Amino acid sequence: MSEPYFQNEDDRRGRRWTGWTVLATLLVFFGIIFAVNGVMIYAALSTMAGVDTESAYQAGRQFEREAAAAKAQDARHWRVDARVTPAPDGARRLEIQAVDAAGLPVGDVAASAVFERPTDRRLDRTVEVVADSPGRFHGSTALAAGQWDLVLELTRRGEQVFLSRNRIVLK
Repeated sequence: MSEPYFQNEDDRRGRRWTGWTVLATLLVFFGIIFAVNGVMIYAALSTMAGVDTESAYQAGRQFEREAAAAKAQDARHWRVDARVTPAPDGARRLEIQAVDAAGLPVGDVAASAVFERPTDRRLDRTVEVVADSPGRFHGSTALAAGQWDLVLELTRRGEQVFLSRNRIVLK
């Protein structure tokens, strides 16, 4: 009878797994997992712009005031239009027009505008808005292409009388 090709169990398997080999394999495996997790945690924390609200309780209380202000704003039936166009100097020009329910310009109001980046608050841009005539305002700022939230606010004697937030896409 001929002898088998492999003489013993160790020859057939190649290298033999010892306790140290298993330990080293496990340490390398979990070391790679921990290293990848560390890189992912660092990437997440270094790109985080911060919390959206400091206090959920205060945000809840603020909601009631905002709901009442929205009802009062709807009752006025104002129409506020904003237009963003490229300016000759490479910036973006913002033009705002506000008219009341009768179609007359809304007077005795101040306007403010903020372009908010939906993905990163650090990129938000406040626009210096000046009045051209009653109900008409303009301003300009440098903005990159992409999605922005345009937040318009009209105030009268320090009290907010109009607020809108609209998503726009600049090219």
